[in-house]
Amino acid sequence: MGRPRAFDEDEAVEAAARLFAVHGFEGTSVDDLVGALGVHRGSLYKVFGSKRGLYLAALRRHLDRDVLPVAAAVAAAGSLPAALAQAAAAYDAGPAAGLLLLAAAERAAADPDAAALVEEGVAALETAVTAVLGPGDTAPGLAEALAATVLGLRLRGRATGGRPAGAAVLALADRLTP
Repeated sequence: MGRPRAFDEDEAVEAAARLFAVHGFEGTSVDDLVGALGVHRGSLYKVFGSKRGLYLAALRRHLDRDVLPVAAAVAAAGSLPAALAQAAAAYDAGPAAGLLLLAAAERAAADPDAAALVEEGVAALETAVTAVLGPGDTAPGLAEALAATVLGLRLRGRATGGRPAGAAVLALADRLTP
């Protein structure tokens, strides 16, 4: 009979998500994970199979607990400026900042499972923006372009330490709103 698990799997995934959001997949070593999670290397491999397995679990958790709720809130916004402001705030410093963007930039091209999760998160934001635009605003690709603007400005800000995306996104929303 095996020993009972000595750590909480959900807590471990949450701690790993925080590490991966700051350092990315490549910048987070197994030793970093073992130290931050307070688990033995063997336990980590037994539960998650690999660093990649833990990464995918962390990314899935991030989507379910952070990204998808933000998309739902954006979809419920009353106007395009309000929706874009909410999205920009969430991606600038809120719960949706971090791991999704790093996964898109760092892992999606090399890992089909990570790419599928990134696509799910990005599609949720695009769908939310489409809901706010409504059926009367059918410019092809507008929702995708607006979602990409929010995410792209956030990624740029993260890379350069520049200003948050919120001001630029609000300026764009003001230009688009009659």
